[in-house]
Amino acid sequence: MTTFATPPVAGTRGALLKDLVGRVQAIDTGSRLEVRNSMTGQPLADVPRCTPADVAAAAARGRAVQPEWAARPVEERAAMLLRFHDLVLERQDEVLDLIQLENGKARRHAFEEIIDVCMVSRYYANTAADYLKPKRRQGAQLALTEVWELHHPKGLVGVISPWNYPLTLGISDALPAIIAGNAVLTKPDQQTPFATLWAVRLLEEAGMPKGLVQVVTGSGAELGTSIIEQSDFLMFTGSTAVGRTVAAQAGERLIDCSMELGGKNALLILDDADVDKAVDGAIRACFSNTGQLCISIERIYVPSALWDRFTTRFAAATKKMKLSGALDYSADMGSLISEKQLTTVSRHVDDAVDKGAVVLAGGRARPDLGPYFYEPTILTGVHDGMAVYADETFGPLVSLYRVESEAEAVEKANDSPYGLNFSVWTSNPKHGREVAAKLQAGTVNVNEAYAAAWASVDAPMGGMKASGMGRRHGEHGILKYTESQTIAVERLLPVGAPGWLGARTYARVMTRGIRLLRHIPGVK
Repeated sequence: MTTFATPPVAGTRGALLKDLVGRVQAIDTGSRLEVRNSMTGQPLADVPRCTPADVAAAAARGRAVQPEWAARPVEERAAMLLRFHDLVLERQDEVLDLIQLENGKARRHAFEEIIDVCMVSRYYANTAADYLKPKRRQGAQLALTEVWELHHPKGLVGVISPWNYPLTLGISDALPAIIAGNAVLTKPDQQTPFATLWAVRLLEEAGMPKGLVQVVTGSGAELGTSIIEQSDFLMFTGSTAVGRTVAAQAGERLIDCSMELGGKNALLILDDADVDKAVDGAIRACFSNTGQLCISIERIYVPSALWDRFTTRFAAATKKMKLSGALDYSADMGSLISEKQLTTVSRHVDDAVDKGAVVLAGGRARPDLGPYFYEPTILTGVHDGMAVYADETFGPLVSLYRVESEAEAVEKANDSPYGLNFSVWTSNPKHGREVAAKLQAGTVNVNEAYAAAWASVDAPMGGMKASGMGRRHGEHGILKYTESQTIAVERLLPVGAPGWLGARTYARVMTRGIRLLRHIPGVK
């Protein structure tokens, strides 16, 4: 395989990488995993190859710290998170380099991870106290029953994150768990451990107790079961196939889990859409992060009336995209992460072309730029029987489909086992929202690719059907990391017939009372 020179900036991060590697505690320090520079294929650094024994030890360390952290006022925990927010902004160039080096993405797409982490930090710092405070609830006997809802931390939250967004998915799901009073045991993907390690270092600089978040490095196949066995709740982001196994293992332990899984996301262009705006949106929707985005678009449905205009302009814009591995903001798209991803994209394109599909743009690997570069690619003529038709590619590849009506577009978009993120483009936002409500997806963006729904962290985010279970963001994103407790205090009369009142009389009195409550405003 051709090798490529490591960007000069990589050398300046040597001391940082060494420090981050040293933060991983392992019993056998001699067993190592090599992390490669995705843009060059050359070794970047190596990390300990942790074992189930290392996972158990890490869990014990986290649990030892957690009670003291949970006992601190939530306002104190929130202040730490705001300091972390500021440190991320101040030191962003460090982690942007790390993300690019270990993942290969363009810097503009890496910066989206900075925005995400800061928005999630700010949101939960400002809302956690309200979400977690004891809440008065309506009692069984109104004034006679005093009821409180409390939220206690689960204890130890396990987080298993993928490689495609190493900072966002490596730490953002952990932030509400931390502010809720939990310890966290996290395993980033073995290809991208450094962004997560960097974030944990900054959390400790911001005032989080050392050891509250434990990082283990290694493969999911070797460590996943151990993490589930040690955790009181599991947050998983990854493929649907692995998600089924994770859910089954969590169920065996009777612990809850939340999962964002795969997608075959669709974009619908309505008859009244502004074609130029739809083209710009489709570029972002399909090729951000080199298409390695769970909520990336892989299917576009175009009405016949707009087909020629849209396909021509979309193909032209795609061909103009600049591919580069530079550690700056010059590239429109970066590299795929690995040979495995390159193979999948190439196989999907080649299979489709062999069976009659037409390439409108791209369709080629670019070994002249780096070992895993592949051009942003548009296909037409895709049909059932091609691998790309129903299977998630997870790369810079999109298929265009001509439709004769809006109803046909909705039907075909919903004809998938997946339902993660869809997109609708129209000149009538009200109608766009009506169409969105018909789509079977956890998030739907109208006149936006994916960022509007994802970045609106006050609202829940997650998938329908085979795209996941549970939600991140909003109240769902923090309360899932807590145990809900109801405390009911009864005054004067018991719930049930008192000894001095016969059962028959009690039944008559309660019948009248229940009928009356049915008509009293404000009674739930």
